[in-house]
Amino acid sequence: MSHSMGLTERVEHIRELAPRDAAEELVRLPADDIQFILSRLPAEQALVIASHLGEVAAPDAAATRAVLSGMEETIGELMTPPTATLPDSYTVAEALTFMVKSADVSEISYIFVTNEDRLVGVVGMRDLILSKPSESLASIMVPEPFAFQQDTRVEDAVSEVLYRHYRMYPVVDEQQHVVGEVRGWKLYERIATELSAQAGSQYGVAKEEQINTPVLAAFRMRHPWLQVNLITAFAAAFVVGMFESTIAQIVALAAFLPVLAGQSGNTGCQALAITLRGITLGQIKDYPISQLLRKEILLGALNGAAVGVIAGIAMFAYAVTTDSANPAMLGLVIFIAMVGACMGSGIFGVAVPLLLKRFGADPATASSIFLTTFTDIIGMGLMLFLATSLVL
Repeated sequence: MSHSMGLTERVEHIRELAPRDAAEELVRLPADDIQFILSRLPAEQALVIASHLGEVAAPDAAATRAVLSGMEETIGELMTPPTATLPDSYTVAEALTFMVKSADVSEISYIFVTNEDRLVGVVGMRDLILSKPSESLASIMVPEPFAFQQDTRVEDAVSEVLYRHYRMYPVVDEQQHVVGEVRGWKLYERIATELSAQAGSQYGVAKEEQINTPVLAAFRMRHPWLQVNLITAFAAAFVVGMFESTIAQIVALAAFLPVLAGQSGNTGCQALAITLRGITLGQIKDYPISQLLRKEILLGALNGAAVGVIAGIAMFAYAVTTDSANPAMLGLVIFIAMVGACMGSGIFGVAVPLLLKRFGADPATASSIFLTTFTDIIGMGLMLFLATSLVL
């Protein structure tokens, strides 16, 4: 494939090749070019070619591995060379001449305008075409444009693009010299990747695992978290064991333990999902944690009360039919325990991912494992404690 070929022409060239031949062509290109070309192909064809990339890539082909796994951590790793950077003294006519001579004119969305090599403005194609040929770029540019630094973390950049919907973002160094550009679709692609990976990550499924991951590799990724889950489950079992005599005397409680655990667990997972989404999209920075906690506590109380009434009535009826002691008090115990468990699970749904992030861990990884343990302990522990105190 000729290096003088534009990216658009390369897309068409790759489209006509067999998957393995296409992969062999792509592997010679920079990571950003590979990403761009794959994104322009039909989804089915892109996936087949991507599967061959891993086979034809050399062991040290870090650029290709980055494309396939989303390993870029900073904007500097994600950026591509700038397509159009011109001095502010250029006229519209000169800028149009530059574009006509550009090999990748179809890839130009903005012209980055500089003064003494420093970024001072941006000119969009619409403004350029509608302006008089004699006007200077300085007179039609948007001054002081938003730009990323090379060392800006990708997760921070993702938060910015949610509020700045541009097709292209300039990248500058410490002296405000334009060193590259980042396309908006790359950052939105990262958002989609992170959100899609969260569902599995919450249960200990690594983001790198795909449907075609070999069995042993998948086992190594998943099994450690199952061991963690086993250890945390022992903690919940220990709490239930502390009230063994209570369960022996009030057998009806055993029937409602899974009911309480299920409701509180679902409440916690709802709060967890919202918190993880807020972290991924960067919304957590603009929303006070205390306010989020108050919201989830209130939601937990309302949801707990709504389901607690029904569960309390069900406990009362079950206790009556099984001749258990004090059916009315048992119904009240279930109601109070349901409210308390749902409030507590809302707190843990917010706290678990934030604590994981605070200590430098991936906030999505196995959050649900820890959350389930905490909600089981507080829910079942509260119900058995209330039953011991109020009924026996």
